[in-house]
Amino acid sequence: MLPRAQSMFEFSGNLHVHSTLSDGHGTHDQIAAAAVQAGLDFVVVTDHNQRPDGLDGYRFVGEQRLLMLIGEEVHDPKRTPEKSHLLVYETRREMAGFGKNPQDLIEQTGSHGGLSFLAHPFDCAAPRFKQGDLSWDDWQVEGYTGLELWNFMVDYKCRLRSLPEAVFYSYLPSRIARGAHRRALALWDSLLNSGKRVVAIGNSDAHALPARLGPLRRTLFPYAWLFRAVNTHVLCEQALSGEPEQDRASLFNAIRHGRCFIGYDLPADTRGFMFSGHSDQGTAIMGEALTFGLGATLQVRSPIPAKIRILRAGSLLREWPVAQHAVLTISEPGPYRVEVQLPSGSRFRPWIYSNPIFAQRI
Repeated sequence: MLPRAQSMFEFSGNLHVHSTLSDGHGTHDQIAAAAVQAGLDFVVVTDHNQRPDGLDGYRFVGEQRLLMLIGEEVHDPKRTPEKSHLLVYETRREMAGFGKNPQDLIEQTGSHGGLSFLAHPFDCAAPRFKQGDLSWDDWQVEGYTGLELWNFMVDYKCRLRSLPEAVFYSYLPSRIARGAHRRALALWDSLLNSGKRVVAIGNSDAHALPARLGPLRRTLFPYAWLFRAVNTHVLCEQALSGEPEQDRASLFNAIRHGRCFIGYDLPADTRGFMFSGHSDQGTAIMGEALTFGLGATLQVRSPIPAKIRILRAGSLLREWPVAQHAVLTISEPGPYRVEVQLPSGSRFRPWIYSNPIFAQRI
């Protein structure tokens, strides 16, 4: 692999979590303890329409530490149904007052130095359980940082077609994940193909919901379990120092520029994945531009042997059925991204989605 790719520091975290301050069922201390138990490096609590002060910083559980940061999930609570939720990070102030107008909210977030991601852009209704469809609905907006491409709870919600299915998946949650919503993938590829730099992230949307069915009692997906499922892995130029302000700036700078990938860590740890490019003009990793003259080479490293797929503009270019390393020479400009899949019974299921490398001619 390329020297720069080898020198990057990788940190795993979850950017969509709810506490008892909104509709979650765990305190910030409980969330931090669960994240440490799951092996995360950072977690961002995004309660609905509120951003409490004084909770950002490192939390310690024994000798282990976790960087806890506070964001916000903003929407208009008077809207029926409550569509168009926006994940907001790093504004350092509450943004709920702008929730009535999604475009204004995105612009205000940017003016305060923040990042904005369309939360669960394509959702599913589950009328049997009184759950509405909370998809994004204001598609005329511009200027957002990215999309929440894979939301684990949407994966679950889309399976709630009957009571038996709800019970089945509640007790066998490892059978839930199917990958990013197909419409979200199509939208992302369309945006990338139009020349927009749209960053993809993946999250748990954790609530630790208590469930009851007759004599049965169960917490639907405890925080520690969900934090081992769909996460965002971030690549930074330097290690986390233990200084909260410096480390949050490093993490969100990398996320802002797409130097990250989505990993489904439940079947196997996705740490160690890398997607990079090399040409006579320089090198690039996911989220960056790769300038080339006659041609360039893309390289993929998977943590374990898996199916590796390289796509350009949403179309499959080449697939390696079982490989840990893949190399592809390219000569066309465009957004190139990687999907890695693991076998699951008679089929393959998504395991990793990279952000793209933007290849461009001199």
